[in-house]
Amino acid sequence: MLALSPIIVFLITYLAASVVARDFYAVPISVAFVVASIYSVAILRGERLEKRVEIFSRGAAGSTTILMFWIFILAGAFAETAKQMGAVDSIVGLMLQLLPSEAVPASMFIASCIVSMSIGTSVGTIVTLTPIAVSLSQATGFNLPLMCGIIVGGAYFGDNLSFISDTTIIATTSQGCKLSDKFRANIYLAIPAAVMATVLYVYLGFGYNAAETIPESSFWKVIPYLAVIIAAICGLNVMAVLTLGLVLTFIIGLITGSYDILQWSKAAGEGIVGMGELIIIVLLASGMVGVIKHLGGIDWLVNNQLRRVNTKRGSEFSIFALICLVDICTANNTVTLITVSNIVKKIADRFHIDPRRAASLMDTSSNFIQGILPYGAQMLMAATLADVNPLAIVPHLYYLYALFLMLLFSILTGYPRKFSVVS
Repeated sequence: MLALSPIIVFLITYLAASVVARDFYAVPISVAFVVASIYSVAILRGERLEKRVEIFSRGAAGSTTILMFWIFILAGAFAETAKQMGAVDSIVGLMLQLLPSEAVPASMFIASCIVSMSIGTSVGTIVTLTPIAVSLSQATGFNLPLMCGIIVGGAYFGDNLSFISDTTIIATTSQGCKLSDKFRANIYLAIPAAVMATVLYVYLGFGYNAAETIPESSFWKVIPYLAVIIAAICGLNVMAVLTLGLVLTFIIGLITGSYDILQWSKAAGEGIVGMGELIIIVLLASGMVGVIKHLGGIDWLVNNQLRRVNTKRGSEFSIFALICLVDICTANNTVTLITVSNIVKKIADRFHIDPRRAASLMDTSSNFIQGILPYGAQMLMAATLADVNPLAIVPHLYYLYALFLMLLFSILTGYPRKFSVVS
């Protein structure tokens, strides 16, 4: 349990201090992670300081972490160059010309669902659509954290159902079922949740007047975003997708006279620097997770959870709880599913849980908990691009809360019955 205490220190530093100050912007999340990271190094008993720092650094320098850094750098550069070129304003202008303002929240949610399902990555969806959501919020007066919550929720809808999502592949491979079977099992949970969220967004859209000013739009300036979406749908790697978008902002920006080479370079540099705090946060969080793993915190969680499993319904709750607990510690749903996949398989075999249902529970649970973590990479990315506190977005994740209700209903009732028994 001592191994998990850095998480508690982080939560106390960040949440408790913010509550006392009555301001969630009072304590920067990076400072909270610095405090928790120092504490995690301090509890590494029996090691010299140099060795403790080495253990922390190994956790921070994992291949997954470095890959995220590359994505953040390219995303920051693309988002800022596209914004200064006028690409975001052009898309917003086109949307407001084609749609009434009342339909904006529901339309953005549906667009986020479609894009994320096509590209199979929540991060890619958030990077692509959050700047558009920010500009729509400014043009229409819609609550900005609400617009960010819409994008994050839709991003996880697609991540849960996409055939090319890494979490989908891990869940199906580890449980020994087909991608199509897990997809059909997930539909029974994701579609009702999406319908509930869409109805709510339609309701929230009423009462807003049309935008007073509609930004000028240019089809040429929309091309970088269209190219990014199409390339991602075609299965291009997310870093290649962002690089393509960055190159197109350079070419089209010069052609349209939006900026010269030096101005483009400055915009790209500003975007990269803007990701600095996010990179630092992920670095500190990854190092802290490395210490937790080194001290056996994840293993303790898994073994302790297994001892409590007695019934089939209890086993499904156990799968859900185990994934939530491990993801809270790792803040990475891919790493979480890799960590617990063999344990989930043992639980499923012992209690005769259909492999399709086990895979569905794994993927859905990991998407829910990862989506609501204020220090998860996806939430931090949305908050950074929108310049809001991640905690301000959490109350507006309506799709994810609807998904949780469907997941809870499914475990309690065995819904859908066709996936509740071994076929």
